[in-house]
Formats: sequence, C-alpha cells, structure tokens
Amino acid sequence: MDADLRQALHDGEKLGLRYALQIPPVAASGLAGTRSGRRAGTSIDFQDYREYQPGDDLRFIDWGIYARSDRLAIKLFREEVVPHLDLVIDGSASMNLADTGKGAAVARLAALLATAAANAQCTQSVWLSGEGFQRLPNDTLNPGAWDGLALTARRSPDQALAILPPKLRRLGVRVFISDLLWPGDPQPVLRRLREGAAALFVIQLLARDDATPPEHGSLRVLDCETGEETELYVDATVAKQYAGNLARLQQAWADGCRQCGAQMTTLIAEDLEAGLNELEAIQLLAPA
Repeated sequence: MDADLRQALHDGEKLGLRYALQIPPVAASGLAGTRSGRRAGTSIDFQDYREYQPGDDLRFIDWGIYARSDRLAIKLFREEVVPHLDLVIDGSASMNLADTGKGAAVARLAALLATAAANAQCTQSVWLSGEGFQRLPNDTLNPGAWDGLALTARRSPDQALAILPPKLRRLGVRVFISDLLWPGDPQPVLRRLREGAAALFVIQLLARDDATPPEHGSLRVLDCETGEETELYVDATVAKQYAGNLARLQQAWADGCRQCGAQMTTLIAEDLEAGLNELEAIQLLAPA
C-alpha cells in the first residue's frame, strides 16, 4: 500500500477515537447473543433446515439427514444480531487525484469511521470497488493493519456493482464514500446499497479542485480513469457550465437519497476535520 495512504489510516484511527458510530434503532445493539433477530443465524435456537449451498459452513451440515437420504442439509438457527458497519469505498482513480488531499482523506475518513464503529461495539467490513467489489485484507482489524487500499480502478462503482456486488450485512449500517463524479442515474446504485440496510449514508468526498470551477485559461484535462487528454479553454461560460453540472449531479444524488431514506453530505478533502460536524448532523457520528 502507498506510504501516504498507510499514514493516513493511522491518522484517521487516532481521530476516530473521539467518536462513536450512531446505531439506528432498527439495527439491534449489543454484543453477539444479546438480542435475537428474525432471520436464520448462528445462535443456539434451532429454527429449520435448508439445502446445502457451496460456501456454506460445513459445521452446520446435518449428517444424520445425509446418512438417511444422501441429501446435504444445513441447520438454521435464529439470528444473533450484532451491530455492523459496511464501509463501501469508491476505489476509482479519481479518488486519488494528484496534487490534492483526496486520497489521504479517503483513508483518514474510512479509518475514522471504522474506529468509531469499534467504539460503538460494532463489527466492520471494508469493501473497495475495482473489477467488482472486494473486501480489504485485514479489514476486521484496526485500520492501521489494513492492506490493499489502492485507489487506481478504471471502473466506476456502478460498473463494479454490475460485475461483483459487495456481500453486505443485513440490518447493518452502510456508508458509501465516493466523489460521485460519474455519469448515470444514481437510483440503481442507491437501491442496491440501501436494500436490507438499517441505514445508508452517502458521503461525497471532493477535492477543492473538484468543488470549485476551474480558473480562466487554457487547461489540459486528463481523465485519470481512461487516460484520455483534452485541451480545454476555460472562460466564464465554461466555469458556469461546470458549476451547474456539479450542482445538478449533487441534486440528483440528494433526491435519490431522500427517496430511498438515505442520508447524504458533501465533504471537502482538504478540510476534512472541519467538516466532521456534518457527520454528526446526519446522525452518523456522535462524540465518544
């Protein structure tokens, strides 16, 4: 992993000690075994059987049924609900723009949220988009021990979702960190992330250069995900168009979040600490 991102994880972990994740009422609180859910899980209360599927835990096969019928069946138990955070990170190259604080802010924010989850006695999973979504190695440990946080993907999160979606915990708290700077309808992404969640939070993380229309003059624009270069002369009209396009994009995401019951906020990477009060305002974080 890049040394700057590694340091940012350590910095975010320290910053996160000040906070605790807020747990929505629908997400059962407490440690494993203190509250039962409505679905099958791993508590001691037997509930039912179902057919074995590849990947199931072999410890739950009922070998008596197999001996009698040559059929593999899995024992189902009443679910033990543990508060859980699924961090879903946009791993595209636009999240680590050169000469900005964006990449470091992604790492700091993710580490902060994971530490706040630990303070609230939550488990966690960290998902990174690329050729599909994959979990970060060591993501159940403290953020300083994470590995594989590379913001280099050439696919947008909606494309990654179509290839391999993350296996998100039912009734978990989900946080999606992205600049949201790709074309397309946000509704399919939001529906996919919101389904089965106790709560969904969308954090748009922008660099100052993303949020502020470019200054007047000739620019060479590089698409960091496709490598395509474009010569562009920026004048007042172009700057106004940029600002308008960004505002429309943000409004589309805000409308989509409102329709599916998600919360959204925008943070500036270079002013991350100053913007953390926004995460308290949307009831994602509380002082520890």
